[in-house]
Amino acid sequence: MSTAPPPRQPVPFLKGHGTENDFVILPDPDGRLALPAATVARLCDRRAGIGGDGLLRAVRSAADPEARGMAGEAEWFMDYRNADGSVAEMCGNGVRVFVRYLLRAGLAKPGELAVATRAGVRRVRVGEDGLVAVAMGQARLPGGPGETVTVTVADAGGDRRWPARHVDMGNPHAVAFVSDLSEAGPLLAPPAVHPAGAYPRGTNVEFVVERGPGHIALRVHERGVGETRSCGTGACAAMVAAARREGRDPAADGRAATYTVDVPGGRLLVTEETDGGVTLAGPAVIVAEGTIDRDWLR
Repeated sequence: MSTAPPPRQPVPFLKGHGTENDFVILPDPDGRLALPAATVARLCDRRAGIGGDGLLRAVRSAADPEARGMAGEAEWFMDYRNADGSVAEMCGNGVRVFVRYLLRAGLAKPGELAVATRAGVRRVRVGEDGLVAVAMGQARLPGGPGETVTVTVADAGGDRRWPARHVDMGNPHAVAFVSDLSEAGPLLAPPAVHPAGAYPRGTNVEFVVERGPGHIALRVHERGVGETRSCGTGACAAMVAAARREGRDPAADGRAATYTVDVPGGRLLVTEETDGGVTLAGPAVIVAEGTIDRDWLR
């Protein structure tokens, strides 16, 4: 008499979003899950999978070779992947959702905590108002005064071009100011960026309008994803670019600058402090949890 093999255990997952930038969350504390790019893309597929702009794997820093060196500062590593399966350095909305998951699962205590990312350790605080604030580090503005970056989108009436500001928030951004957000078109394909050598691994592209003093709005095409409802690092990059456009530089003039940043999925607050550090604050929500069939995942 033969004995049937035991059923394969399902894989737990959660789904969350920050200003409608949504993520599949995979708890993997001991770093046992193999996640090739094709598997990530299947999970993020909105028709054949769970659906999301990206995937957050929650793994202890000590259990992951990429994060082991940060284990002394941060117990948990946010292994972030874009929806196409490509690896990304950082995600501002993602890290807020990641922390919301850790609190929900009892893996972290309220207050300030540190999260390891490929862009370094990020410190996060959950406020009494429910907003999650992330210390995103300093923005870098690569290139000298003579270097220009141009963003181009294809249009039925001919290509449309804008000058853009190169801002690095641990991941790359090209920030273009436009008269109206509709000028960016449908954003079904990645905007072309020139010179290509400025972004050897591709870039996120933000189209930004000014709403008033300290108030901007944007649309974003995320590298490896497409247009999304929000981008946390993009909001930070846009805020820094807007501040410089208005002649504001907190590290130079000694006055912090706070901007309201409207995205299609909601509203974020971004502050650049006098030490150059940028803080991103916004909501983070867990909307569902369940299990994935392990055979399908394979």
